[in-house]
Amino acid sequence: METTTCPRGNGAQNDTIESLHHTQPPQSKSIFIELKDQQEVATMHEESYQLFRTTGNGAKGETLNANRYLNSLKGPELEILKNPKCSVLPIDKQWPFLLRFPVNSFGINLGLGSQAILWKILASGGHIWWMQVPIIINIVVWSVAVLALILTATTYTLKIIFYFEAVRREFNHPIRINYFFVPWVACILLALGVPPFLGTPIPQNIWILFVAPIFALNLKVYGEWISGGEGRLCKIANPSTHLSLLGNFVGAFLIATMGYNELALFFWSVGFFHYLILLVTLYQRLISAAMLPKELHPIYFLFVALPSNASVSWARIMGRFDLVAKIIYFFAVFLFFALVARAKIFYGFRFNIAWWSYTLPLTIFTMATIQYSLEVKHPLTQIFARLLTILSSMIVLSLGVMTILHTFVWKSMFPNDMAIALQSSGIKAKRRIKELKEDILPL
Repeated sequence: METTTCPRGNGAQNDTIESLHHTQPPQSKSIFIELKDQQEVATMHEESYQLFRTTGNGAKGETLNANRYLNSLKGPELEILKNPKCSVLPIDKQWPFLLRFPVNSFGINLGLGSQAILWKILASGGHIWWMQVPIIINIVVWSVAVLALILTATTYTLKIIFYFEAVRREFNHPIRINYFFVPWVACILLALGVPPFLGTPIPQNIWILFVAPIFALNLKVYGEWISGGEGRLCKIANPSTHLSLLGNFVGAFLIATMGYNELALFFWSVGFFHYLILLVTLYQRLISAAMLPKELHPIYFLFVALPSNASVSWARIMGRFDLVAKIIYFFAVFLFFALVARAKIFYGFRFNIAWWSYTLPLTIFTMATIQYSLEVKHPLTQIFARLLTILSSMIVLSLGVMTILHTFVWKSMFPNDMAIALQSSGIKAKRRIKELKEDILPL
């Protein structure tokens, strides 16, 4: 692994302070030394931020390959620098908000969007209660989900505009790239959960707008798995890798809703067989593979999301909850109870954005259970569907309140994102820093 040191400050400023230092009385030396250090640190921080700037005279960053991340970062999601001195950004100072806003934030939209679909099903076709579910719940949840997606997408778009280098580093990151599927999946969920009161059906070809980016990402990610390059699956597989497969099943559901069953079956098949490969890889992780720390344990629930989604999508393609859908659903049931049996691993750590990983798997599992309970009418299936509906809705509501408090009141939701702070090669980095000019940094 290359070792680099953080650049120091501007030479002209240092010479000026040094001359003042020699002309002052001895008792004033400490004051000027402190002033010199403060200005050096301030200049260093300013120049390091400018490395990520898109506007002004910020230099273009150097492309980092997967091996660079794997050799310099540690942790199951490669989010911790092995050597903090190799950070191109200050580790003892809070960064601008946009640099701290990760692509992982779109996980919030998955939970809200899936809840909108759930309550639409309950209000229209999935009657499992003693009384009719009012459609107003679907309207409220869908409206909140749309607002949340607009806020998240707008914020991340600003990050692309002002700090494109940070976004590029996230895209090249072997783990973070999985989260670039999430915005498109969130859009599909909102399209499927749109309230009936709007009176207009989903546009017939809207699926192209959302599924095309997912297919393009499939070619990149799965192609690296196949070719065995730097991003091969055995080196980067962890539970969050499920997100790279989620778009195939959600996209298949949307395409089947549009009436293109053959195309939907194509996307479903691609997702399902890659899911089998991923499942085997995760079950047979090497001893050297990093274990998830407590803060990321909610991501384990993504194991439930894929078979649940595959079951629901297959039922939509076939037109009924048939034998294949039941078999896949039963595997999701087993995974759900396997995680519940290990409930002790899901508490005892501070709230963070990974907690939203509970929401989508539970909601999709609830939708699959509702469909199964309508196919196999039995008091146990009906009760199980009701309990899951209450559980998933309460979790989404609780996490929504906690997210608002941590973001706007306690301001602890988005710490410094060390996954993008990796220093590039020393010679090129120093050359770029030397050419940078001091500009006002956008917030």
